[in-house]
Amino acid sequence: MPTPATTASHAHIVETLGRRIVGGELPPGTGLTLAGLEESFTASRTVVREAVRVLEAHGLLTSRRRVGLVVRPQAEWDILNADIIEWSLDSPRRRDVLIELTDLRVAVEPVAARLAAERAGDAERDELVRWATLLSDLGNQGLGDSDEYLDADIAYHRLLLKASGNALFEKLGDPIAEILRGRSVRGLTPGMPRVGTLEAHLATAQAIRDGRGADAEASAREHLTLVSVEVEEV
Repeated sequence: MPTPATTASHAHIVETLGRRIVGGELPPGTGLTLAGLEESFTASRTVVREAVRVLEAHGLLTSRRRVGLVVRPQAEWDILNADIIEWSLDSPRRRDVLIELTDLRVAVEPVAARLAAERAGDAERDELVRWATLLSDLGNQGLGDSDEYLDADIAYHRLLLKASGNALFEKLGDPIAEILRGRSVRGLTPGMPRVGTLEAHLATAQAIRDGRGADAEASAREHLTLVSVEVEEV
């Protein structure tokens, strides 16, 4: 019988298998069995089943009668799931994933900025300007790769999406936060932000505060155009 010291945890199995699937080591169509996973991870059937349920919820695995577990095609993955984003950023597809996720931001955030200028409450408008000002101050000090900058950046973009008044946009707060966090922890965010990004951030927030929807949308689009250039250079 496996001992507690050698038994894999549910979280370890989820992460290990998830990374192997997302990284391409276990391509779509690969078959797995509960018995095989129990043996390879030295884990109980209960722990393996719990891990499999998580991976099924992520869209990575499916159970088939008389076959066992099968890796699902990438088109069926929950690609906006935070785990899958993280694993993708450590996979050979890192650059492609960053570009795809940035394309999503380009499509959504400028519209969210315009809607925020129309719908945000006074407190939200003022808070957006405060976050953008803090980002500008930190960035100009060369702290664009700091934890403080990351926290402020995530807070700013979450609030921007929320202030749009669109519940679907607000739901994108978690995946966008994971994109920002993923770039930062992997050293892909420059200490000194690209010229124009800080100004565009602040201009977006000020336009939202003042109710200038078209200007807010244009500034947000300018900001993300610059972000796209950074991502293309990864």
